[in-house]
Amino acid sequence: MASIHMDLTEAVSTHTDELDWVASPQPGVMRKRLEREAAESGRATTIVRYDSGAAFPAHRHPGGEEYFVLQGTFSDENGDFGEGTYVRNPPGSRHEPFSREGCTIFVKLGQMAPTGEPQVMVDTHARAWVATEIEGYWRMPLFTSSQNSEEVTLERLEAGVTVPANAVEGGEEILVLSGDLRVDDIPYPTHSWIRHPAGSHRSIVGGTDCVFWVKRGHLRQGTLQ
Repeated sequence: MASIHMDLTEAVSTHTDELDWVASPQPGVMRKRLEREAAESGRATTIVRYDSGAAFPAHRHPGGEEYFVLQGTFSDENGDFGEGTYVRNPPGSRHEPFSREGCTIFVKLGQMAPTGEPQVMVDTHARAWVATEIEGYWRMPLFTSSQNSEEVTLERLEAGVTVPANAVEGGEEILVLSGDLRVDDIPYPTHSWIRHPAGSHRSIVGGTDCVFWVKRGHLRQGTLQ
């Protein structure tokens, strides 16, 4: 399989609802590939759908795994993770995932530096929003690395509120979870995925009230930190 969007120095965007589902090696598990290094290994960013009762056999993630549950409940031996849950499983972690009633998750594999960061599990419905200096713009910290510049947040913008143009020195990745976000005057509806390389400049505006998942600092010089 040819790699997908693996030039990390290039800007990329796509409306994931318009992508086709592709079968995985396991029955009842389908995927939409956003970036992919190889067929079943290496770096990957994917939307994954588990049908009711679908499961993956136990496996290890040499480069770590992080995911955000978009719909339903995703489970493994560590517990059940409902819609709005953010999880980071560090490099070398192992699990045996499944979904009893079906779910959809946003997953990133093979993109963590071996820095010894702990496992992270956040129920975003139970965590408070933090106001910024811009009225109508809130952030919810999900993860900040103690070893490099990587940071993961949820962010919320009211309709019409602008975050002025600024540099994203270590790169930036966005998944729009609800509403419409405008980036440099381009509208991105719910479920759009956007990747800005290191050194980009951009402004963002709430086209409507919107919530989006953001990861920053992980694309410095087009590579992992």
